[in-house]
Order: sequence, then structure tokens, then C-alpha cells
Amino acid sequence: MAVDPGRFNPFPLLRGPHLQTIAAAKLRLWRREPPGEVQVVTLPDGDRIALVVSTPPQWRPDGPSVLLLHGLCGCHQSSYMMRLALKLWRRGIRAIRMNMRGCGAGVGLARQPYHSGRSPDVLAVLEALQGQSPQSPVTLLGFSLGGNVMLKFAGELGRQAATLCAQIIAVCPPADLAACSRLLGQPSNRLYERYFMRRLLAAVAERHHLFPDLTPVNLPQRLSLYRFDTLYTAPQCDFADADDYYERSSAAPFVPQITLPCRILFAADDPVIDATVFDGVALPPNVQVVRTSQGGHMGFLGRPGRPGGYRWMDTCLLDWIDAA
Repeated sequence: MAVDPGRFNPFPLLRGPHLQTIAAAKLRLWRREPPGEVQVVTLPDGDRIALVVSTPPQWRPDGPSVLLLHGLCGCHQSSYMMRLALKLWRRGIRAIRMNMRGCGAGVGLARQPYHSGRSPDVLAVLEALQGQSPQSPVTLLGFSLGGNVMLKFAGELGRQAATLCAQIIAVCPPADLAACSRLLGQPSNRLYERYFMRRLLAAVAERHHLFPDLTPVNLPQRLSLYRFDTLYTAPQCDFADADDYYERSSAAPFVPQITLPCRILFAADDPVIDATVFDGVALPPNVQVVRTSQGGHMGFLGRPGRPGGYRWMDTCLLDWIDAA
């Protein structure tokens, strides 16, 4: 059923931002994914990242493609990535799941860590895809941190982005990274921050194990995200400090320069993302910001039998992709 993107009816037992967020992340009932082929893309600095490309049997080189990019601590096997890829594949759309540096099928391929501002990596992937199938219109679909990366990419390129992709969709992007860091640091959100920090510290340990010639680091086990970005992300990725990283990598200043059709989905009650970041900002008419009153962070678990169904987010995104 087609959905009205401005109206979302939450599942009766999952009202509230935390229930929506946690249920969507932890109730991983979705284990299926479409058949896929791993393709490796070499980046200009020599690092490599892995794509998982799912091409439907009936797909033609001029058929539509969707490039999906995961969020913080995710990969091509994140439940939302597998779920959307399978639904796209079943509709005859090529689904390309991009792993950020060191993630998923690309573990061990990149010396540098990923971060929120790695928009040039998206450019490298799109150029590789265009070399393979230049007639295929590509939709960019970014989730959370991946949404920020894709919005930043499209804004940086301006009109040139249209030569590589047809439209962009971002779901719950942390377009103001400093605000997101502050929200994660609130006592009510400590559960999320601890979850991310466990995963991030494990990724750091894995990276330095795979590349033993890297300068050793000794990070405290109890860190806030801001402190992690101060001690690790900034020095590892050539930022002056965490504030410099947030300022230079946030997508919000770039969004007004986007010329592609662009849709951004927020929930007003998102506990970790500032959903008001574009309030009062003069956006071009091709950029549409949709903000539901409920949905949490990447939740949007709806009422069965209503438009959009239980996976309301999926239905909304598929409608937008079909409209391209």
C-alpha cells in the first residue's frame, strides 16, 4: 500500500522513541538477503572497500540501481540493508550494498577508518559503477551516518552529481554531528552510547590487529563518543579535534547546494539525531524534508493493516525509489 509520508501510525505495543529504536535494532527477525557478488573498489588513497551487488536475473544494463550505505557500526549485513536489498531485488532493481572502510566484506582492505565525512568514497564507487553500466540510473539511499555521507557528497558536487546519480534519499541522517554527539551524551541515551562504544572499540582493536605497523593506541574502555572522536577519529583522520571533525563532516551546510531530487526522512522523537536541523533553513524545492511525529531512530515500525504496514519505513522508501 502506498503511504502518506507525513503520517505514521506506530505499532500499538511499540509507542515511544526508545521502544521504536530498540525494537528495530534488536528484534532481528530478518536474516534473508538476495544473492550477491562481492566487488572491490580501490580508492584514490590506495584503500579498498567492498560492495555486495545483487543483480536480478531480469535486470538490464539500463535498468535502475540503488546504492545503499549503512550507519555507524553497520555493514552490508545490517538487517535494514539486507531487508531493503531483498525487496529491491525482487522488484527487478539492482541493489548495491556499500561497506564503509573496514566494514563487512571489506574487513582488512582499508588501513584508514571510516567516518562521517568520507563523501569522496561515494564518488569513487559511483565512478566505478558508471564505468560498468553508464546507462543505469542510480538512487543513493543512506541510513543514519550513511545518510550524512551521501547528503554531503551530493551537496559538494552540486550540479555535477546529476552525471552520476538520479536521486538521493537519507533516513535519520546526523546532519549536525555536534548535536548528535551531545544527544548521545545525555543520561537517557547512555544505552545507545555504550552500545556504539563497544562496537567502535572492537573495530579499533581489529584494525590495529590487521595492520600491526599502525601506531599503537591505548584507549580507555569507558569513553563518550565525543571523547572517542577526540582521542581517535580526529588524529587518525587528520582533523584538529572532534569539533573540527564535526564541523567539516556534517552534511547540513551542504544540503542547500543539492540539485538532485532529494528526500530526507526524520522522526521528531529520534533520541539521538537532531530532527530540527533544517528548520528555518532555505532549502531548494528539489529537497524535501519529511518529519513524522514518532518513529525513533531508524524505527518506523507501523501498525499492520494500515498504509505502510509493519515495515512502514520500507514501504515509504520503496515508494520514493519507484517515483524516480
